[in-house]
Amino acid sequence: MIGRIVEVATDGVHLSTDRGFMKLSREREPLGQVALDDIAALVVHGHGATFSANLAARLAARGAPMIICGSNHAPVAFLLPIDGHFEQGLRIQAQAEASKPVHKRLWRDLVKAKITAQADALDVAGERPGALRSLARQVRSGDPDNIEARAARRYWPLMMGQAFKRDRGRGGTNAFLNYGYMVLRAATARSILAAGLHPSLSIHHKSRGEALRLADDLMEPFRPFVDLAARRLAAEGREALDRDAKAALAAVTTMDLQGPQGASPLQTCLDRLALSLAQVYLGERKKLEFPGSPLPLSATAS
Repeated sequence: MIGRIVEVATDGVHLSTDRGFMKLSREREPLGQVALDDIAALVVHGHGATFSANLAARLAARGAPMIICGSNHAPVAFLLPIDGHFEQGLRIQAQAEASKPVHKRLWRDLVKAKITAQADALDVAGERPGALRSLARQVRSGDPDNIEARAARRYWPLMMGQAFKRDRGRGGTNAFLNYGYMVLRAATARSILAAGLHPSLSIHHKSRGEALRLADDLMEPFRPFVDLAARRLAAEGREALDRDAKAALAAVTTMDLQGPQGASPLQTCLDRLALSLAQVYLGERKKLEFPGSPLPLSATAS
């Protein structure tokens, strides 16, 4: 299902349910409502916001994650459903028992897909990707040569300019990236849960305190499309992460990408990637299903 990434940024708002809708109110005065079935993920950004346990349960029943953000626009808490698929137990067991060589091969393929997507994004931006496509072909199992980092050193100056420095505490383009990655992470977590996998059992990322390590793995090939949206906002002279900027970044999940099954929105491509990972763990297929480059019209509009 392609739903909406719904953000609540109004201070002091209360969120509850009412006959199939999420209702927003403040001091008992209604502010608006959104159909629960239309919500792919709920991002709570407003200070002092409160929500009912019934709303959390209804969203969980639909597989929609709920994300609480801090002042730097990064998520500080995720509320995720614990029951996402009829084969969840079988799939998580297969995921937990996957061998190290399988994970090293999967990481190789994810890094290749990420570098190829970086080259595609640079093409769309009118920049020459140079050696990126050649680097993608050099990635070996487990990426022991750290080709991912070598590609990043070439990619960022081309995508954001020589003066750009990634700093999660800064505003402007960095805030755009923080928000865009947060949306992408939520969308990826949703796909992982829908595929019956556990978001903490990763392929490569190993941070002890991170609960969504598998989301961090699978979202890698999709990050460049967030980068592209952030670059466009910066090129338009925008510096504030306002409502329009957030809408442009959230729209990345609906960007149409080419793929083996034809053109599909990015969220659908995430669903297929997560499902293909579950099938690899179960021995039902050998390779992950990756999307291709953005369609020209989608790339222009996003």
